[in-house]
Amino acid sequence: MSAESSPPEAAAEYTGPVVAIPVYAGVSELELGVMVSVLRLCGGEGCVRTVNRSRASIVTAGGLVSTPHVLFAALPEPAALLIPGGPGAAKAARDPLLQGFLKAHAGLTTGTSGSGLLLAGEAGTLDGRVVGGPAELADTLWGFTPADVRPGEAVTDGALCSAPAGFAALHPALHVASALWGEEAARDAARRLGGSPLLG
Repeated sequence: MSAESSPPEAAAEYTGPVVAIPVYAGVSELELGVMVSVLRLCGGEGCVRTVNRSRASIVTAGGLVSTPHVLFAALPEPAALLIPGGPGAAKAARDPLLQGFLKAHAGLTTGTSGSGLLLAGEAGTLDGRVVGGPAELADTLWGFTPADVRPGEAVTDGALCSAPAGFAALHPALHVASALWGEEAARDAARRLGGSPLLG
């Protein structure tokens, strides 16, 4: 049972915008699951690509085994990024390949939750931004030279949406979904998942 696996043939036939989600050992399956669910409700089965430096299976924070869809080198050009957190984020944030990937796509619509902000921070993409996120990471986030840190809040600053951990990952997921498929599709996904619309 892996929330983010999808049939290869479904991904192969898909021609719409692709959202890349970097995954790593110790990623939060709750945050990843929320993000994937929102995207699939809005864009269909093939719109999500989980990506890693290897296609070897990883173990999530809760012990589920997941196989990334693609390597960084094989990823179709993404239209947006989602970065989930998890206890493995601090280690993953130091991966130069992942840092390079995030830097190369810094201009894309991006959503990140929980300790996923560490990945964005190490890649330099929080610089000058107003960011939300987990209260316990506030001091660390200041080290990435944001314009402001709002602990415990979900904050959208231009193309970046950052949020606390857990089910708050719904905020960045809806931010990306709204940018790619429209606000009504995002609102509908929120309703179907039982969350508040969170938009306007």
